[in-house]
Amino acid sequence: MFYVVTYDVATDTKEGQRRLRRIAQACEGYGQRVQKSVFECVLDQTRYVELVHRLGDVIRRDEDSVRIYRTQDFTRNNLVVLGKDLGLHLDSPWTV
Repeated sequence: MFYVVTYDVATDTKEGQRRLRRIAQACEGYGQRVQKSVFECVLDQTRYVELVHRLGDVIRRDEDSVRIYRTQDFTRNNLVVLGKDLGLHLDSPWTV
C-alpha cells in the first residue's frame, strides 16, 4: 500500500527539535523524503503498524501532529508535481 506521511512538530524547545529529528529518522527507515516534513512510503501492513507505533512513541500528542494518508493509486497519472520532483520512482520495481 502507498502512504504519504506528514508531520508538524513544535520546535521552540531543544526537546522539540530533538523530536523533529527523531521523527525524520524514523520515517527515513520506511520511505523517501519528498519535502522537509513529508515522506512517501510503500509499506505492507506489518511495516505500516511498526511505523505508526514508532512515531507514536516519539511525538508529544499535545504539541505535535503526524498525518498518514493511505492512497490506493500512487501513479504518475494521479500526481501533479510543480518544481523539483523528489518523489518515489514509480516506474521501477520495488523491494519491500
